Amino acid sequence: MRIAFFIALLALTGCASAPSRINNACAIFEQRDGLFNNWARDAKRVEQEFGVPVPVLMATIYVESSFQPYAKPRRKYVLGVIPWGRISSAYGYAQALDGTWKTYQKDTGRWSARRSNFGDAIHFVGWYHKRSVRLNGISPTDSRNLYLAYYAGHRGYERGQFTTAIRGAAQKSANMAQRYEAQLRQCGY
Repeated sequence: MRIAFFIALLALTGCASAPSRINNACAIFEQRDGLFNNWARDAKRVEQEFGVPVPVLMATIYVESSFQPYAKPRRKYVLGVIPWGRISSAYGYAQALDGTWKTYQKDTGRWSARRSNFGDAIHFVGWYHKRSVRLNGISPTDSRNLYLAYYAGHRGYERGQFTTAIRGAAQKSANMAQRYEAQLRQCGY
């Protein structure tokens, strides 16, 4: 009984931290290839459901949270020193905003989905990117423009007014998607 408890405890603690080698998709999947916590399996299911390639999905999460399950945006400060609220409600792997997450839960019926659960977060990213494909006419393989729509929202993407920082993050996503794609071809995921 104690052995089963410790195995379960180890499995759960492995879920609560980011993988150590996030620049390599093969290493990420190797670090998270458990029976219940299998990121490659989760990512492939999302790719099949929404038609967005695994490297694009993973690159979005890489840029948004660096695979940190409890990632939050920086805090606001009053008088430059007193911590106040956060600059947005973004949270978790996908940095999904509260309102967008609720829309996702309603649209998909996944009411128990959590932003700090990788399987739920990557499903959210696939769902959102699929909406960008439909609403904004973006190719499902266009990591750069999918990221711009992800960050700015569908209406913001239509307006096309992006800061230099947002454009840089979108290019970082595109570069990482290409890198992940090449890596995944080599390791056979």
